[in-house]
Amino acid sequence: MNADIKFSNNECDEVEIDKEIGGDETIEEPTVGMQFSSVEEVHAYYMKYGKKKGFGVSKKNIRQDDDGTVRWFCLACSRGGTLKSTVANVMKPRQTVKMGCKARINAVLNVEGGYTISKVILDHTHACSPGKARHFRCFKKVDARVAKRLEINDEAGIRLSKNFKSLVVEAGGYENVTFGEKECRNYIDKARRLRLGVGGGVALCNYFEDMQKRNPEFYYKIDIDNEMRLKNVFWADFRSRAVYESFGDVITFDTTYLINAYKMPFAPFVGVNHHGQSILLGCRLISNEDANTFEWLFQSWLQCMNNQPPNAIITDQDKAMKISISRVFPTSRHRFCLWHIMKKLLEKFG
Repeated sequence: MNADIKFSNNECDEVEIDKEIGGDETIEEPTVGMQFSSVEEVHAYYMKYGKKKGFGVSKKNIRQDDDGTVRWFCLACSRGGTLKSTVANVMKPRQTVKMGCKARINAVLNVEGGYTISKVILDHTHACSPGKARHFRCFKKVDARVAKRLEINDEAGIRLSKNFKSLVVEAGGYENVTFGEKECRNYIDKARRLRLGVGGGVALCNYFEDMQKRNPEFYYKIDIDNEMRLKNVFWADFRSRAVYESFGDVITFDTTYLINAYKMPFAPFVGVNHHGQSILLGCRLISNEDANTFEWLFQSWLQCMNNQPPNAIITDQDKAMKISISRVFPTSRHRFCLWHIMKKLLEKFG
């Protein structure tokens, strides 16, 4: 079964780490039939082309199989579409950059496993601004060298404003940097949340080790990166493991339950006992909500429960979660939570 997804017209506020060094190389104009090896390669190419020509780029639509294979996708000018205003005061409408621009490229999966551009629209309904492209949100990148510098200075106690100004001076002026102070602040905020220092991360590890010494049936798993920063955590006590054997037919998993002080989403695995009462079957904290992270989490939970998958699992309508469930729980029935469905209906049609 194929699934079509329409992305939001808003670009992500979270800062992206750019490991490539930009240059003044000539960018070939997109044409039907151009070949690329991956989705990421198509995106990187159109981003470079957009920056050279002076327009922003956003992801519009994507068609995926149930196994996550991308069959078709569209990249478009960020000024395409129309803004759906949520402002209550119609006398003071917000300014919008959406102008119904049709400029875009479509790419389809080819027989070699790569992607071929199948449609190209070059004309824009607005003037492009190559000189201002670096100010567009989609092009504001913090490269790997700057990211490392920001973290070192932050750990040394240097204020963000001073940290950012030193980078501007080193680059020779604001016109030579591909990011603003807001992007630096977003990156530092995320780095602080993930950093495994003497604080919460180590305390959590110590607590879990102590719990396992008290009861060998206590299960936990921690995922850290190469720089010893906390990424994901899963744990379940002996009660959760014991009751799952009797009441593990149907479980729910909700990522919208709670967010902790580090802005890491907390979500429990929950079942129902013979009294109709909710029972806790495991907990997790994760740093992001992509398919790989969910797959790590579900694999950890499955190992904890002696590799016995549930008959059914109920979740919200998250595409990444759906992909991960199909991989880790191929025999389980996956259903969407009615509460989330009704909430979406109210948002779309209310």
